[in-house]
This record gives sequence, C-alpha cells and structure tokens, in this order.
Amino acid sequence: MKLREQGVPCKIVYLGHRDGSTVMVRKDDPAKSLRDLRGKTFAIPSKFSNQYLVIRKLMEDQGVREDEIRFVEMAPPDMPGALASKAIDAYFVGEPHAARAELDGTGRVLYHAKDIWPHFISCVLVVSEDLIRDKPEVVKDLVRGIAESGEWAEQHRLDAAKVASPYFRQNEKVVRFVLTQPPDRVSYRMLTPTDEEMQKIHDMAIKVGVLEKPVPMSELLDRQFIPKDIKPAEIDMSQAAK
Repeated sequence: MKLREQGVPCKIVYLGHRDGSTVMVRKDDPAKSLRDLRGKTFAIPSKFSNQYLVIRKLMEDQGVREDEIRFVEMAPPDMPGALASKAIDAYFVGEPHAARAELDGTGRVLYHAKDIWPHFISCVLVVSEDLIRDKPEVVKDLVRGIAESGEWAEQHRLDAAKVASPYFRQNEKVVRFVLTQPPDRVSYRMLTPTDEEMQKIHDMAIKVGVLEKPVPMSELLDRQFIPKDIKPAEIDMSQAAK
C-alpha cells in the first residue's frame, strides 16, 4: 500500500498466508491483556509492519492510549533474546520468532493474530506492472504455485516443516511447532484478497499515519491470475529438501 501511495507501479496479485503472528510476553509476566502492558516496552518489527496495525486495533478495542505503551522497533530474530534478558517486556512478530521463545521456555503467548483480527492478511505477493504486462504467464504460474503449495502445506504440515526449515534457516522442530501448535496458528488457505478486508487494513493504516493519503483498491489489487481450481501440489519428499 505504501509503495502504491508513493507512485510505484505494482499490484498485489495474491496472498502468501494469513495469521502467523504472535504477541509474546515473558513466561513469568502475569499480564492477561494488552491493558496489563501499559507503561511497558513493546517491540515491533517496524511502524510499517502489519503487526503494528493489528496491535493498534487491539489498543482501540481495549481503550489503551498511544502514549501508554512504549513501542521500539527491533529486528525479529533479536526479539526472543531481548525478551529473555528483560530488555523488552513484550513483542509482536511473525513466526517462527515467537515460537522460539515458547520452546526456549522464556516466553508465553498473550495473543495470536487470529485472536485480535481474524484471518488477518500477513503476507502478499507484489508484482510490478511491467511484469504483468510483459510476462503475464510468469505471474500466472507463480500464483498457481503459491496456491497449490499452500494447499499441500495445509494437508501435510509435518512434511511442510521438513521442506521449509532449511530455507528459513530454522530448526525443523521450531517450524513444526509453528505449523501444528495450534494447527490454525498460520493458514495457507483463503489466499484471495477481497476489497473489503484490504480496505479495512487500508483504513487502519490511514488512521495511525502509516499512509498519508487514500489508495484506491483498483490501483492496489489485480486478481486476474488467481486460479479457480486449486489442487495440492505434487511434492516428492525424497527430493524436496535437497
């Protein structure tokens, strides 16, 4: 959205996944809601992150003022260690950096993104308008690949963890935990963005100052490449992780 606002010729053509972000606090912290974190230090990836928009919604829902939480921007891989050392009191980040603190025994889940903003759009596939114009078959193939691999991952979560962990440079145990604890912690279905849900994100971005002016959905979305029939990809597990 920010790229479009700045005049970059690109479109969102598909989603990557939904949900998949988690609010973590230290395991010994008694906080039961965001209200209990007033006056404390809360790490986010950046003010332009989807996590910031979700937490601002939660602040509205619970009547927490902007000046009552001290936000700091931090690289996601650094967040679990910062929580363990008490440099921060909480953080909100995309997986697997929340699960790491859970498995280490230093943090606990306060909220999953799905608890705050159900089916929130976590990742999108952004394509330049030049590629759409010049090589539409490439875009179509890319979108179908994401759709079919996502459907496969939904049905084969343990195998998906084995395939993905080398690319994430994460321990397979951590990725497996993300994909199964709970199973809807992250979703690879419903990857077609609607105008209504994108408008909701857009309006929150305007409200908190991430966007400075409106961006029409017609300039933002291009759904022509989304397949009508989505079947699980055929993946040879003996070759997939090589």
